[in-house]
Amino acid sequence: MKFARIATTTATTAALALGLAACGSSEPTTPAQSNADASSAPSSGGAKFAGQTLTMWRLGDSNPAAQKYMDALNAEFEKQSGATVKLEWISWPQVNDKFTAAAAGGAGPDVTEIGNDQVPLWQSQDALEPVTDLASAGEQAEIPKNLLGLETIDDQVYALPWGAGSRAVLYRKDWFKELGIEVPKSWDEVVAAAKKIQEKKGKDVDGFAFNGGSDANHLLGALAWSEGGEYAVKENGKWVGKLTDPAFKAGFATYTSLVTDGLSSKSRLTQNTVDIRKRFANNKVGMYLTAGWDLPGIEEDSNGKIKGDKLAFFPLPAKSGGEAPSFFGGNDIAIWKDAKNKELAAEYIKLATNKEWAGRYATEGGLLPIYPEALAKLSSDPALAPFAASFAKAKAFPADPNWTEANETKAVLQNAARSVIEGKANPDDALAKANGEIEEILNQQ
Repeated sequence: MKFARIATTTATTAALALGLAACGSSEPTTPAQSNADASSAPSSGGAKFAGQTLTMWRLGDSNPAAQKYMDALNAEFEKQSGATVKLEWISWPQVNDKFTAAAAGGAGPDVTEIGNDQVPLWQSQDALEPVTDLASAGEQAEIPKNLLGLETIDDQVYALPWGAGSRAVLYRKDWFKELGIEVPKSWDEVVAAAKKIQEKKGKDVDGFAFNGGSDANHLLGALAWSEGGEYAVKENGKWVGKLTDPAFKAGFATYTSLVTDGLSSKSRLTQNTVDIRKRFANNKVGMYLTAGWDLPGIEEDSNGKIKGDKLAFFPLPAKSGGEAPSFFGGNDIAIWKDAKNKELAAEYIKLATNKEWAGRYATEGGLLPIYPEALAKLSSDPALAPFAASFAKAKAFPADPNWTEANETKAVLQNAARSVIEGKANPDDALAKANGEIEEILNQQ
């Protein structure tokens, strides 16, 4: 996930952008693991690493806040370890090519930032060093286990969370005030608010925008997980689809009802978050699921007419009650398999992911902190509480390198939803077909 692209351009944007967001093994340890100990900070024996250089990759383009953080982190590491840090910024369009070349034996990093949803892919390419013992020692042992779902593969942990991001419902606060709408706390109230917006603002306005594009599963997943559903689970080493279970069907029905109940137009079944954001900026959407990183784009797309003072977030309500879980997105930090000195790389990760430096990475970069006590403090902040609520229940998609094919390339669930909305299939048949496709894709070698 490209969460490092969030810019803390203003105090309001920075605050609102703080939106998200099974470990341990008895297997033999790797060099990186065997050097982990109960301390969260690098060893103070600077002479041990004196004269050595560690290459660190940060993803995205540098901005003043991110560069300031990295300068401070690296200065502290150099002071404690005696080593020199060579920092390289890898722009997002280059990330895949750089990782691919490095995995093939090219010049790679010792330590790299990595999107949490990319860990299964690069682990499958044998590009990442296990850091299992780092995840269970010192302060890092306090990182909630649900934040290690994508990082844990076959009982080994291949990256540590650094900062997180979750989604909540962005809404037109000025419209709610104008129309006398209270912030919804239940799904029925969401539906009522959406219908009132359409009644007063026009039928071409999506009261709550349906996302059926490349990132559709962020919305569908939240609604399915809130009912207790799952996409697929690993049983005896094989992925077994769960799309036909009653719980997933219930969430799927709520998802498609956004269109079948008229809250979002049938003419826009393939719109993704970017498409919705642009319509939102042009007064054509009342609510949609996203996070604070959309705020700068909305201001730009609206030519400055829609700013943070007209917007706010609330947690996505589950139809069955309470708050729906959010997809747990975020940035991790990992040791590259071909790191020149894995012991030195492990020391760097221990420092970067301790409470102080992981906390700074998150708050200074517009993400959520990964440690429970830091996250708990956000619940009292009106701007951040919606994200903290969804993050507390955050879930991840199946931790398999083939998930991207199912989710984006073949758009299995998007096609199933479209067939139901367009009346080409009933939900049972559409989900049965999708279930077979999911199993075939996830289980391919």
